Amino acid sequence: MIERKFLKQRMKEIEVQNYVAASLARSGHSKVDIRHTPLGDRIIIYSVRPGMIVGRKGENIKMLTSALRNKFGLENPQIEMGSVENPMLDANSVADRISYSLEKFGPKKFKFLGYETLKQIMNAGAIGAEIVISGVGVPGARAKSWRFSAGYMKKSGDVSASQVLRSTTVANLRRGTIGIKVAIIPPDVVLPDKVWAKEIKEEKKEETIVEEIKEEKKKEEKEKKKKPSKRKKEAENGDNKKE
Repeated sequence: MIERKFLKQRMKEIEVQNYVAASLARSGHSKVDIRHTPLGDRIIIYSVRPGMIVGRKGENIKMLTSALRNKFGLENPQIEMGSVENPMLDANSVADRISYSLEKFGPKKFKFLGYETLKQIMNAGAIGAEIVISGVGVPGARAKSWRFSAGYMKKSGDVSASQVLRSTTVANLRRGTIGIKVAIIPPDVVLPDKVWAKEIKEEKKEETIVEEIKEEKKKEEKEKKKKPSKRKKEAENGDNKKE
């Protein structure tokens, strides 16, 4: 029973996230975080342009709050806004930006848009990035798919499934629909095939050599003090002969 309860709760959270994402399309939203508290459900919406989400005098927030309360039965939903630290390292923000540019300026300069966006992502510190623009709306006789990539991108394994940020969206044009896929590996991801080499500190040989020379000199001086001089030896030998 407990497993079913958690499963239902998780499914409900996913439905809420999808509904909020659909309601805030083209508003620069990045992700939705849901936190359950004793006072109610906190819904944190991360966005690049929070002003578009809030609306005039908070109209959009009020409408979204009432919809979440009535449609999903959330208890006292409280919507808060969160900021995105670096929009160029967020896949949703990048995909939304490309879609907005294609709808506003058209698909003629889609190559420049793809390469320029890719350059900005890599300048932000990403390990790797990939942008795929495809569909009937792309200039050409047939539906084409253009791929822009830079850096290192994992296609399979646990890193690809859990660490790579992915986003998919569309741009609706007069000629047709263009699909946009964005994949980014953030700079804080530790890849399993990365090897670190330990730095070996070089020993200071000169200092050790100087210390050894000083010790040898001290030993020689001590030995000289212990050995008697030649005159003393001759005097001792002469005294022995007289006797």
